[in-house]
This record gives sequence, structure tokens and C-alpha cells, in this order.
Amino acid sequence: MYSVMLAMLRAGRCAGNVLFAVVILASAPAFAQPQSVYLEDLTWPELSQRIEQGATTVIVPTGGTEQNGAHLALGKHNFVVRETAGRIARELGLTLVAPELKVVPEGPLDRPGGNLRFPGTLGLSDDSFERVLWDIALSLAHSGFKLICFVGDHGQSQAIQARVAERLSDIWRSSGIRVVNVSSYYSADAEERELVRLGLPKAALGEHGGVADTAQLMAVKPDAVRTELLAPKSWKGSGPSGASGQPELASAVIGERLLRERISAAVTQIRALRDRPK
Repeated sequence: MYSVMLAMLRAGRCAGNVLFAVVILASAPAFAQPQSVYLEDLTWPELSQRIEQGATTVIVPTGGTEQNGAHLALGKHNFVVRETAGRIARELGLTLVAPELKVVPEGPLDRPGGNLRFPGTLGLSDDSFERVLWDIALSLAHSGFKLICFVGDHGQSQAIQARVAERLSDIWRSSGIRVVNVSSYYSADAEERELVRLGLPKAALGEHGGVADTAQLMAVKPDAVRTELLAPKSWKGSGPSGASGQPELASAVIGERLLRERISAAVTQIRALRDRPK
């Protein structure tokens, strides 16, 4: 690419900002290579260099801004998926991470229920979420990425991500660009099995804002956990808490075990895709 652009310059067909681009790109190999795997930390010439060096896999993390019980910050999903996406990328190598999508489907907006009953939950319609994923994938394909991986930390995002991934992969089949929803990353059953294996009673695990959610946030961002509100007695009598189970049984050690399992599953799935003939 550099040689072609320089040839155009010598032929007198490049000027102005194109000349600036050629100078920047031609000197790109001399840049100190940033170590960050996060797209937003890079300049565009640094990103171009990474892609040319083989970093053609990109992770699109999707989180969610929603109530997570009285004891967990609204950004739980976002904090967790940004951290795990970075760790997945570093383990895979030649992989970068797009900015996390912080607003996702939370149910019907005209008939709010579930998490939308609580202040601070932000929701997208399914159609809006699908369109956003579609446009993000298009943008990344234009940048030169060949394997685009949706990694979602929120249950209601999974089916839509899978649908978009399948459609785009069909459309781009001849171009060699693939899109996948990394379904192995999100498995409530796997989390439950691991917690039971660690000796926690199944009845105490809970679902939303329970042991798994609390433990993982403790491992990633402990200051986002209100430890003084973990025990049910701390919120009983003040209305619904938005959480279930016994989150007071959670710990950062447990959280790291769960995160490690999720990261390992995602790495295995993405590696299998990269190794598969296009």
C-alpha cells in the first residue's frame, strides 16, 4: 500500500491531505507500537499497521446499562465485558477490541417491565440494536478486519447478535469476511456448574445480581460493589431489590474463576473459527 501511494505521489496525482497521509503511512513502521488492544487507544496509522501485520480479528463487546440490585453499579455488564474482551484479545494475539456497546435491549420500551422498572436502566429496541450491530460490523469491515466477533455480557443481546452475525457472514461469504456471535462466552449453565463445584448451594446462587454477577464485578471493579448492601437484611423492607440469591457469598476469588472460564471458552471458539478454512 505504501509503495502504491508513493508512486502516485511521484506521478503528481497526490496532494494536500493525501500527501500528509502518505508521509504518515510511509513512516508508520518507525512508530513505537502501542501495546493496547483497545481500538480507541490507537491512531488510524497505528491501526492500519496492526491490520497489515495480521491483526484482522476484532471483538465487539456488548454490555448494558441496567439495574443490578441495590449493591451493584448500573455499569456492571460494561465493566466486565471490557475487561474480558481485552483479556480474550491478548490471549488470542493479533486481535483488537472495539469500544463496548453500553446500551442494549431491555424489553419493550412502550410496556416497561423487568429492569426497566428501575431508574437508570437504558434500553434499545431490538430493531435499533440490530441496526447498530450491523453498522458497527460494516465499519470494521471497511477498516480491513476479516473476523468480527460479537461478545455479549447480557442475555437479551444473544439472539440478535447471532442473527446479525449469520446474515452478514452470508452476505460477505465471497469476500472472506466472517461475523460470529461468541455464544460460548455467555452460559448461565456453565457458571452454575462452576459455582456448585466450588461448594456453593444451588439455591443460594440467584440469577440477576446474584453470586455470579457480584463475584465477577468484585474481580473487575471492586469499587462498583456496595459491600455494605450485600446481605438481604440491608435492603429488606425498602421494596424490591432487583436482585436474587445470596450475593453476600460472592468474592473476587470466585469471580476470577468464573471470568477465567468464560475467557477460555471464548478463546477456544474464536481460535477454532480462525483455524477453519474460509
